[in-house]
Amino acid sequence: MVQPKVNMLKLKNRILFDHNIRQQHQVQIISGSDEAGRGAMAGPIVVASVILPLDYENVEIKDSKLINQNQRKLLFDEIKKIALSYAIEIIPASVVDVLNPKQASIVGMINSIKKLSISPEISLIDGEKLNDPKINSLQLIKGDNLSQSIAAASILAKVTRDEIMKDLDQKHPGYDWAQNKGYVTVDHQERLKVHGISPEHRKSYAPVKKYL
Repeated sequence: MVQPKVNMLKLKNRILFDHNIRQQHQVQIISGSDEAGRGAMAGPIVVASVILPLDYENVEIKDSKLINQNQRKLLFDEIKKIALSYAIEIIPASVVDVLNPKQASIVGMINSIKKLSISPEISLIDGEKLNDPKINSLQLIKGDNLSQSIAAASILAKVTRDEIMKDLDQKHPGYDWAQNKGYVTVDHQERLKVHGISPEHRKSYAPVKKYL
Protein backbone atom coordinates (compact mmCIF):
# COMPACT_ATOMS: atom_id res chain seq x y z
CA MET A 1 0.00 0.00 0.00
CA VAL A 2 1.59 3.28 -1.10
CA GLN A 3 1.03 6.30 1.09
CA PRO A 4 0.53 9.89 -0.16
CA LYS A 5 2.90 12.63 0.91
CA VAL A 6 1.27 15.51 2.78
CA ASN A 7 2.09 18.03 0.05
CA MET A 8 0.25 15.86 -2.51
CA LEU A 9 -3.00 16.16 -0.57
CA LYS A 10 -2.79 19.94 -0.70
CA LEU A 11 -2.96 20.05 -4.49
CA LYS A 12 -6.29 21.52 -5.62
CA ASN A 13 -5.93 20.84 -9.31
CA ARG A 14 -7.15 17.34 -10.16
CA ILE A 15 -5.14 17.13 -13.37
CA LEU A 16 -1.89 18.22 -11.70
CA PHE A 17 -2.57 15.77 -8.89
CA ASP A 18 -2.61 12.81 -11.26
CA HIS A 19 0.50 14.06 -13.06
CA ASN A 20 2.31 14.43 -9.75
CA ILE A 21 1.27 10.94 -8.62
CA ARG A 22 2.93 9.58 -11.77
CA GLN A 23 6.10 11.60 -11.19
CA GLN A 24 6.30 10.91 -7.47
CA HIS A 25 5.95 7.15 -7.85
CA GLN A 26 7.63 6.91 -11.26
CA VAL A 27 4.68 5.19 -12.93
CA GLN A 28 2.66 5.77 -16.08
CA ILE A 29 -0.60 3.87 -15.69
CA ILE A 30 -2.89 4.94 -12.86
CA SER A 31 -6.55 4.13 -12.33
CA GLY A 32 -9.25 5.89 -10.32
CA SER A 33 -12.11 4.19 -8.49
CA ASP A 34 -15.28 5.56 -6.92
CA GLU A 35 -18.79 4.41 -5.99
CA ALA A 36 -22.35 5.70 -6.16
CA GLY A 37 -25.37 4.77 -4.08
CA ARG A 38 -23.76 3.78 -0.81
CA GLY A 39 -26.15 5.90 1.24
CA ALA A 40 -29.32 4.89 -0.61
CA MET A 41 -31.87 2.58 0.98
CA ALA A 42 -32.91 1.01 -2.34
CA GLY A 43 -31.10 -0.13 -5.46
CA PRO A 44 -27.51 -1.24 -6.02
CA ILE A 45 -24.16 0.22 -5.17
CA VAL A 46 -22.32 0.92 -8.42
CA VAL A 47 -18.53 1.10 -8.53
CA ALA A 48 -16.43 2.28 -11.46
CA SER A 49 -12.71 2.17 -12.18
CA VAL A 50 -11.12 3.99 -15.08
CA ILE A 51 -7.71 4.55 -16.68
CA LEU A 52 -7.45 7.84 -18.54
CA PRO A 53 -4.88 8.55 -21.26
CA LEU A 54 -1.59 9.92 -19.96
CA ASP A 55 -2.02 13.31 -21.64
CA TYR A 56 -5.78 13.68 -21.15
CA GLU A 57 -6.88 16.88 -19.43
CA ASN A 58 -10.45 18.02 -18.90
CA VAL A 59 -11.19 20.66 -16.27
CA GLU A 60 -14.91 19.84 -16.50
CA ILE A 61 -14.34 16.45 -14.86
CA LYS A 62 -14.98 16.74 -11.13
CA ASP A 63 -17.02 15.16 -8.35
CA SER A 64 -20.20 13.92 -10.06
CA LYS A 65 -22.36 15.48 -7.33
CA LEU A 66 -21.15 18.92 -8.41
CA ILE A 67 -22.21 18.47 -12.05
CA ASN A 68 -25.74 18.74 -13.41
CA GLN A 69 -27.42 15.80 -15.11
CA ASN A 70 -26.83 16.96 -18.69
CA GLN A 71 -23.14 17.66 -18.08
CA ARG A 72 -22.69 14.30 -16.38
CA LYS A 73 -24.17 12.46 -19.36
CA LEU A 74 -21.91 14.29 -21.84
CA LEU A 75 -18.84 13.60 -19.71
CA PHE A 76 -19.97 9.98 -19.22
CA ASP A 77 -20.00 9.44 -22.98
CA GLU A 78 -16.65 11.16 -23.45
CA ILE A 79 -14.91 9.27 -20.63
CA LYS A 80 -16.07 5.93 -22.02
CA LYS A 81 -14.87 6.95 -25.47
CA ILE A 82 -11.39 8.17 -24.53
CA ALA A 83 -10.57 5.87 -21.58
CA LEU A 84 -7.76 3.39 -22.09
CA SER A 85 -9.91 1.03 -20.02
CA TYR A 86 -12.87 1.21 -17.67
CA ALA A 87 -14.95 -1.28 -15.69
CA ILE A 88 -18.24 -0.91 -13.89
CA GLU A 89 -19.30 -3.23 -11.08
CA ILE A 90 -22.93 -3.44 -9.87
CA ILE A 91 -23.58 -4.77 -6.35
CA PRO A 92 -27.30 -5.58 -5.87
CA ALA A 93 -29.21 -4.52 -2.78
CA SER A 94 -29.37 -8.12 -1.55
CA VAL A 95 -25.58 -8.37 -1.61
CA VAL A 96 -25.22 -4.97 0.10
CA ASP A 97 -27.40 -6.37 2.91
CA VAL A 98 -25.09 -9.36 3.31
CA LEU A 99 -21.77 -7.52 3.10
CA ASN A 100 -22.74 -4.08 4.50
CA PRO A 101 -22.30 -0.89 2.42
CA LYS A 102 -18.61 -0.34 3.21
CA GLN A 103 -17.55 -3.89 2.38
CA ALA A 104 -19.76 -3.95 -0.71
CA SER A 105 -18.00 -0.80 -1.95
CA ILE A 106 -14.57 -2.30 -1.28
CA VAL A 107 -15.43 -5.56 -3.03
CA GLY A 108 -16.79 -3.59 -5.98
CA MET A 109 -13.62 -1.53 -6.22
CA ILE A 110 -11.37 -4.59 -6.10
CA ASN A 111 -13.45 -6.41 -8.71
CA SER A 112 -13.66 -3.45 -11.06
CA ILE A 113 -9.89 -2.83 -10.91
CA LYS A 114 -9.21 -6.49 -11.67
CA LYS A 115 -11.57 -6.31 -14.67
CA LEU A 116 -9.62 -3.47 -16.29
CA SER A 117 -8.02 -4.64 -19.53
CA ILE A 118 -4.81 -2.84 -18.51
CA SER A 119 -3.26 -3.42 -15.10
CA PRO A 120 -2.73 -0.08 -13.31
CA GLU A 121 0.58 0.50 -11.57
CA ILE A 122 -1.23 2.48 -8.88
CA SER A 123 -4.97 2.57 -8.19
CA LEU A 124 -6.33 5.77 -6.65
CA ILE A 125 -9.25 4.96 -4.36
CA ASP A 126 -11.87 7.36 -3.09
CA GLY A 127 -12.12 7.01 0.68
CA GLU A 128 -11.48 3.29 1.05
CA LYS A 129 -8.43 1.22 1.93
CA LEU A 130 -8.05 -1.89 -0.21
CA ASN A 131 -6.27 -4.77 1.51
CA ASP A 132 -5.58 -6.75 -1.61
CA PRO A 133 -1.93 -7.76 -2.16
CA LYS A 134 -2.45 -7.79 -5.94
CA ILE A 135 -3.52 -4.13 -6.05
CA ASN A 136 -1.11 -1.29 -5.33
CA SER A 137 -3.63 1.22 -4.05
CA LEU A 138 -3.63 4.73 -2.66
CA GLN A 139 -6.48 5.73 -0.32
CA LEU A 140 -7.61 9.34 -0.80
CA ILE A 141 -10.21 11.01 1.39
CA LYS A 142 -12.56 13.03 -0.82
CA GLY A 143 -10.51 11.76 -3.73
CA ASP A 144 -13.05 12.90 -6.32
CA ASN A 145 -12.03 16.47 -5.41
CA LEU A 146 -8.33 15.65 -5.71
CA SER A 147 -7.90 13.35 -8.70
CA GLN A 148 -9.16 13.63 -12.27
CA SER A 149 -9.11 9.81 -12.49
CA ILE A 150 -11.29 9.35 -9.41
CA ALA A 151 -13.63 12.13 -10.54
CA ALA A 152 -14.03 10.38 -13.90
CA ALA A 153 -14.87 7.14 -12.10
CA SER A 154 -17.44 8.96 -9.97
CA ILE A 155 -19.18 10.16 -13.14
CA LEU A 156 -19.26 6.66 -14.65
CA ALA A 157 -20.67 5.23 -11.42
CA LYS A 158 -23.25 7.98 -10.88
CA VAL A 159 -24.67 8.02 -14.42
CA THR A 160 -24.81 4.21 -14.56
CA ARG A 161 -26.65 4.03 -11.25
CA ASP A 162 -29.09 6.80 -12.15
CA GLU A 163 -30.06 4.89 -15.30
CA ILE A 164 -30.50 1.69 -13.29
CA MET A 165 -32.79 3.48 -10.83
CA LYS A 166 -34.89 4.84 -13.70
CA ASP A 167 -35.33 1.29 -15.03
CA LEU A 168 -36.18 -0.02 -11.56
CA ASP A 169 -38.74 2.75 -11.19
CA GLN A 170 -40.58 1.24 -14.16
CA LYS A 171 -40.43 -2.27 -12.69
CA HIS A 172 -41.45 -1.19 -9.19
CA PRO A 173 -43.63 1.93 -9.58
CA GLY A 174 -44.74 3.94 -6.61
CA TYR A 175 -41.40 4.80 -5.00
CA ASP A 176 -40.40 7.58 -7.42
CA TRP A 177 -36.90 6.17 -7.85
CA ALA A 178 -36.46 8.05 -11.11
CA GLN A 179 -36.30 11.19 -8.96
CA ASN A 180 -35.04 10.18 -5.51
CA LYS A 181 -32.66 7.49 -6.87
CA GLY A 182 -33.42 5.30 -3.86
CA TYR A 183 -32.02 7.70 -1.27
CA VAL A 184 -33.57 8.27 2.13
CA THR A 185 -35.84 11.24 1.48
CA VAL A 186 -39.00 12.05 3.43
CA ASP A 187 -41.10 11.33 0.34
CA HIS A 188 -39.40 7.98 -0.25
CA GLN A 189 -40.05 6.94 3.34
CA GLU A 190 -43.70 7.90 3.03
CA ARG A 191 -44.00 5.86 -0.17
CA LEU A 192 -42.32 2.93 1.56
CA LYS A 193 -44.92 3.17 4.30
CA VAL A 194 -47.73 3.05 1.72
CA HIS A 195 -46.38 0.44 -0.71
CA GLY A 196 -44.28 -1.72 1.59
CA ILE A 197 -40.83 -3.16 0.99
CA SER A 198 -39.79 -3.97 -2.58
CA PRO A 199 -37.16 -6.54 -3.63
CA GLU A 200 -34.83 -3.61 -4.31
CA HIS A 201 -34.94 -2.16 -0.80
CA ARG A 202 -31.98 -2.78 1.50
CA LYS A 203 -33.49 -4.57 4.44
CA SER A 204 -30.51 -3.93 6.72
CA TYR A 205 -31.09 -0.17 6.57
CA ALA A 206 -32.95 1.29 9.54
CA PRO A 207 -35.66 3.16 7.54
CA VAL A 208 -36.51 -0.12 5.77
CA LYS A 209 -35.94 -2.54 8.65
CA LYS A 210 -38.77 -1.09 10.71
CA TYR A 211 -41.27 -2.19 8.03
CA LEU A 212 -40.13 -5.83 7.94
